[in-house]
Amino acid sequence: MPNVVFVAPFFLDTTLRFLDAVAALPGVRCGLISQDPADKLPRRLRARLATHRRVADALDPRQIADATRALAAEWGGGVDRLLGALEQLQEPLAEVREQLGIPGLGLEAARNFRDKARMKDVLARHGVPCARHARVTDAPSALEFAGRVGFPLVIKPVAGAGAKSTYRVADGRELAEALAAVRPAPARPAVIEEFVTGDEFSFDAVAIRGKMVWHSLTRYLPAPLHVVETPWIQWCVLLPREVDHPSFDDIRPVAARALSVLGMDTGLAHMEWFRRPGGGVLISEVGARPGGAQITSLISWAHDVDFYRAWARLVVFEQFVPPRREYAAGCAYLRAQGRGRKIVAVHGLERALRELGPMVVEARRPRHGAPPSSSYEGDGFVILRHRQTAAVEAGLRKLISTVRVELG
Repeated sequence: MPNVVFVAPFFLDTTLRFLDAVAALPGVRCGLISQDPADKLPRRLRARLATHRRVADALDPRQIADATRALAAEWGGGVDRLLGALEQLQEPLAEVREQLGIPGLGLEAARNFRDKARMKDVLARHGVPCARHARVTDAPSALEFAGRVGFPLVIKPVAGAGAKSTYRVADGRELAEALAAVRPAPARPAVIEEFVTGDEFSFDAVAIRGKMVWHSLTRYLPAPLHVVETPWIQWCVLLPREVDHPSFDDIRPVAARALSVLGMDTGLAHMEWFRRPGGGVLISEVGARPGGAQITSLISWAHDVDFYRAWARLVVFEQFVPPRREYAAGCAYLRAQGRGRKIVAVHGLERALRELGPMVVEARRPRHGAPPSSSYEGDGFVILRHRQTAAVEAGLRKLISTVRVELG
């Protein structure tokens, strides 16, 4: 019986779906390490867990290691897998794996994925196309890069996630403002890079022992950075049914090469990439973990499988059956608009849902009275699927053009 430890600092909805998938695997003993108390778990999920350890900081490798040792002692054996789905967990988990001799992604590879400046250094060194960039620890080094490369630029923490604390700067004044916000220092470096234009996509890939065995493609409408910069923008992601179309032949070998040189082991990786207006692809960022923004759910709907459970089998047993893409799927993210502090109305949603009918396969309605979300994923979402990509794209445009979440 494999002994598996899952680390979930907080019981976010998506995190619990990954945890539930692992705990439901037949013949697996699953323990949980978290900051949230066990009584906040759904009763059905709590009953599936073998045991639980609560810690003060579930991102601290020392506390993760101590709790993992305690679980191993309680079980009277070792730990076969140490897992977590969050971007911020990948480096601490790798550190503990190496310390305790648990198989999985190692620390050097985890740092390649987590440290965005280091990531681009590795990619560039191996000839994988990526933006010109530099690690900066103070304002003078950022200004030197700007003088050498020119504007516009992007500056962000080296260990950022989800476009948070990411700033696009068009001139020296905006760069000074961004530096004041990011505050790069030797102990807190930032990465500065050229601003890349073009169509933005994601590439989600399954790897087993370093070999890419399957992939999915997603189109962003518009790019996440534009969404973060402009709170009123409603946005979508689209999974075209035609994932094997020749128009994507350019990214496949580049993505496989990127995962290989960064040190991907067994798991699901999420990569963001651009196709430039004049042609050619460029890797933006890569995470050694599942994608956010409901992408695992979208993959599930597009392939008519539970991809959360497919991920669990992959990372626990190194088993994966490549699914066939049966549908196009897409998600519209409903973001609150206005200057108020809480959601006071949702306009047009019920009508849009009725008109879209059976295309709607999953939805989370914005909650009246709730404060606006700080996440680019917004205050609610609607997932559509259809066998025709054009039908899904038209449905998404209907949602973002007719639904309005009002703040007051």
